[in-house]
Amino acid sequence: MKLQAMTAAHWPEVQTIYMEGIATGDATFTTTAPSWEEWDSSHLRHSRLVALDDEPTGHGQVIGWAALSPVSGRCVYGGVAEVSVYVATAARGRGVGHQLLAALIEESEGNGIWTLQAGIFPENTASVSIHARAGFREVGRRERIGQLHGVWRDTLLLERRSAVVGADTVRTSCAS
Repeated sequence: MKLQAMTAAHWPEVQTIYMEGIATGDATFTTTAPSWEEWDSSHLRHSRLVALDDEPTGHGQVIGWAALSPVSGRCVYGGVAEVSVYVATAARGRGVGHQLLAALIEESEGNGIWTLQAGIFPENTASVSIHARAGFREVGRRERIGQLHGVWRDTLLLERRSAVVGADTVRTSCAS
């Protein structure tokens, strides 16, 4: 597997993987994949990765992706981002999510992100496990936070604080 920066050219395969995640019913409250333009405008410009299958029969096919979304438009939260990691159905269980998340953490720190958060359905045990292995900790459970297909669902709120980027290394230009 090879990791590289995501571009608009990857979107058709990324969107397909996103739709596979949506179809599980345990990946997101989203019920339809957005257009490239919608997705692009709602994610940070940096820290967008794809995993490409480099097996002899893979031909560089996208088998997973990861990206960051801002948690707020307020400048004081400029170093806080929400994580998205999706793996193609056929590639699950091969360590793709773990490698994408590890690379995403490194990319995020290189871009001044000091806190990563993830909202995960408790039933998505694979995602919870991958995040825990990457240093995320559960900071709360949001009970009945939203409905998916008419059913109230909980999410776990996981957080990872950087040991590299933090209050002593980041200067914000927010006006008081």
